[in-house]
Amino acid sequence: MREAALVTVAQLSGFDEVIDTRSEGEFAADHVPGAVNCPVLNDEERARVGTIYKQRSPFDARKLGSALVAANISRHLRERFLDRPRSWRPLVYCWRGGQRSAAFAHVFSEIGWETGRLQGGYRAYRRAVVGDLQTLPHRFGWRVVCGLTGTGKSRLLNELRAAGAQTLDLEALAAHRGSLLGDLPGQPQPPQKFFESRLWSELTRLSPERPVYVEAESRRIGALGVPEALIAAMWSAECVVLEAPVGCRVELLKREYGHFIERPETLIATLDALVPLHGHATVDKWKNSARAGAWDELTESLLVHHYDPAYSRAIMKHYPALARAVTLRLPDARDEAFSALARECLSRC
Repeated sequence: MREAALVTVAQLSGFDEVIDTRSEGEFAADHVPGAVNCPVLNDEERARVGTIYKQRSPFDARKLGSALVAANISRHLRERFLDRPRSWRPLVYCWRGGQRSAAFAHVFSEIGWETGRLQGGYRAYRRAVVGDLQTLPHRFGWRVVCGLTGTGKSRLLNELRAAGAQTLDLEALAAHRGSLLGDLPGQPQPPQKFFESRLWSELTRLSPERPVYVEAESRRIGALGVPEALIAAMWSAECVVLEAPVGCRVELLKREYGHFIERPETLIATLDALVPLHGHATVDKWKNSARAGAWDELTESLLVHHYDPAYSRAIMKHYPALARAVTLRLPDARDEAFSALARECLSRC
């Protein structure tokens, strides 16, 4: 009888496909990035088996559970994996590396695929993520891209990546632009644990031999917390300051936040959160500008009176290397300007 090999978290990348055999609810909370979810028992089935276990007997629960597991593995095999070649190497895991992944791995091994089973399951993976996030950030030489709101820091990161630089886009991983108005329409933020999994996955791909560019952030991006070790590494790193004229910043922000222009009522409702900082009169003026479609006027006013003062206070407090930072100046909002700025950044930083 063939047996699946027990493997460690460090060996995950050596497999062609990672299969999470937990329920859809467990998978949604967190999973190995890139894994596919093939539950051997879905949420409803787990509840049924658990109820029988407690109210009738463990034996009856195992009978029903085994029947459901066999049917589900068969279905997953037919619907998803029948086209895989003989050389395909899958890795499977469940919560603790127990019966759910063992059943799945047994079937795949008997077919003839070289199958791995994650020793300790998701719990071992999660321990590795938590531990690595305390040490990995200190291995890299960070270059923190600073700049007032709307200067195009995320755009510059994208151009740096396109030019071959190592980058870490925390706002993309968190699905949030990092400010009060930073929600991405139709794209909810991931759970905290899955954000950390995404971050761990990115960090493990980086080389400590080359600098890593990252946008300046506070401890929280929307509802998510950035791991303390990464924040500490960023706050002590060398900085790059990106500057742009106010008109250019207004144009860039209108492109990035076009959903507010299309649905002004969503912006108007969000602005209420600024009343404690700026008072009803100022916020009402901003709301009226939104209702009138005066987007240039509103955007510039929000920058000058809210975002710029708040950003300046935070950046000076957290980034002591800012005083000796290289300054890059964006002349306009054209794509070519960002490409040129990325080349300049790489030559100077």
